[in-house]
Amino acid sequence: MAIRQLSETLINQIAAGEVIERPASAAKELIENALDAGATRIEIATAGGGKGLLRVSDNGCGMTAEDLELAVRRHCTSKINETLDDIRTLGFRGEALPSIGSVARLTISSRRADGAGGAEISVEGGKMRGLRPAGTNPGTIVEVRDLFFATPARLKFLKTEKAEAAAITEVVKRMAIAFPKVRFVLSGSDRQTLEFAATGDDHLARMAQVMGKDFRDNAIAIDAAREDVELTGFVGVPTFNRGNSAHQYAFVNGRPVQDKLILSAIRGAYAETVPAGRYPVAALSLKLDPALVDVNVHPAKSDVRFRDPGLVRGLFVGAIREALSREGDRAATTGASGMMRSFRTGFQPAYRPPAPGNWTAAASPYRPHEPETGLRERLQASFDGLAAPTARAERVPPPQLQPTPEVVQRFPLGAARAQLHENYIVAQTEDGLVIVDQHAAHERLVFEAMRKALNAARLPSQVLLIPEIVDLPEEDCDRLMVHAQGLSDLGLAIERFGPGAVAVRETPAMLGEVDAQGLVRQLADEIAEWDTASSLSARLEHVAATMACHGSVRSGRRLRPEEMNALLREMEVTPGSGQCNHGRPTYIELKLSDIERLFGRS
Repeated sequence: MAIRQLSETLINQIAAGEVIERPASAAKELIENALDAGATRIEIATAGGGKGLLRVSDNGCGMTAEDLELAVRRHCTSKINETLDDIRTLGFRGEALPSIGSVARLTISSRRADGAGGAEISVEGGKMRGLRPAGTNPGTIVEVRDLFFATPARLKFLKTEKAEAAAITEVVKRMAIAFPKVRFVLSGSDRQTLEFAATGDDHLARMAQVMGKDFRDNAIAIDAAREDVELTGFVGVPTFNRGNSAHQYAFVNGRPVQDKLILSAIRGAYAETVPAGRYPVAALSLKLDPALVDVNVHPAKSDVRFRDPGLVRGLFVGAIREALSREGDRAATTGASGMMRSFRTGFQPAYRPPAPGNWTAAASPYRPHEPETGLRERLQASFDGLAAPTARAERVPPPQLQPTPEVVQRFPLGAARAQLHENYIVAQTEDGLVIVDQHAAHERLVFEAMRKALNAARLPSQVLLIPEIVDLPEEDCDRLMVHAQGLSDLGLAIERFGPGAVAVRETPAMLGEVDAQGLVRQLADEIAEWDTASSLSARLEHVAATMACHGSVRSGRRLRPEEMNALLREMEVTPGSGQCNHGRPTYIELKLSDIERLFGRS
């Protein structure tokens, strides 16, 4: 079979298959070009989900007629010179415009601010039309019609117009968060107009525009650095979560990315604080030397590769956990809103009291509250039994449960006033009230005490009568042995057994019978991908969480006032007490202003 040179049109259509996957991909490339041109106002118009029409107009620096002729040729760009080691713009490959022109009807009109007039050029199915003068304002207008008309097979793989329009909206939202100084307007016959006014340096205001006004009240600021790598942005309190990961936005040197390392780090940072099936809300920006990150992994430029992934992951996890420890225990404002919506005014009770003079004990549906005797002692005992001494650590002192004075102003969670349905503690605060789920709250307290005991010293291990030999590739063995000491601290003792195997001599006692082969292989895979060894620790903490759940104050137990106050005081000094081990909220706060609004007093 003879080898032949492909035509330029076919080459561009092949490139389009990678660069332009759907209308949203074209929108992303065109918006990036506008931002690189210094635009402060970008308007996007669509029809037919972007398949019929996609128009991007900007007030950027514009192009000359000579620039236009080069812009529609492959691998022509103004954004790089001779190296890919110092990329500081969003676009750089020089493939977007010729790729779009090879599969659609493309028209570009542009004018420089200092130019006497504008120019226009068209490309239809890879065929260039002549350059011609055009009356246009300074800036650039790129119009794409009939996307994929030249490759109709690609149209079959597109989703509905509504779905494609939604994907373009998501692209605009990500760009809007990354560039708050730019005004974005998204309009068209297939959508309602969406406008994001420029907010200048107020990034949180722009995030509130995109992610909802509730985000501002539930956001925690992130500002951390490690080895000249900076992480800034905002994350939501754990109880402010969503049903999917669409509200997690990540940026690397201003570039919106959907990197699996970053998304995994965000998920890991919120472990045990967000319920299964729910996702935290975050908008985080990473800044580092362009030489330390490769943005040329894929033509779509949404994936990146870090030179030191362990450093990046550690920075994300550490910064978010520190922020959650600092402020994350506060309840989401949306919890109170949902609670208020559940109240109904004008409720008529089914129970009607008898006529005066006929009251009897049997007539009343309420019974006096009788606390279960000895429960406070069992509360204290649940802490006393948590930290059994080990051979290499002193006993961890248990938290002390102390009654609280009735001075509400001194305590964030207030003073206990009642117990409802033998599970919910109602406490009065200085400016409202708090309702606490006693089981969920104490479960978290017990788990944190257990975690403290786990971190105090080497965990107890069980020695295998016969060492387990695990065959692995030599490079996996090398990586495991680098982390051998850390694994040993968790109770897993391994040693090298020839060039392509490791011997497991001890396993963590807390895990009981364990599949050593599967555990070691899982650790090897994780270390190879992230250069961390967190799965074993996570499994141990899962066991601890399960034990804490079974050892906590159960729903249905009656507590005395001093026991309820002791629980509140312990919550105030325990990290993560705002959520139980499964991520559910442990308390809901209702401000006095909200209560007054329920009764029409404000």
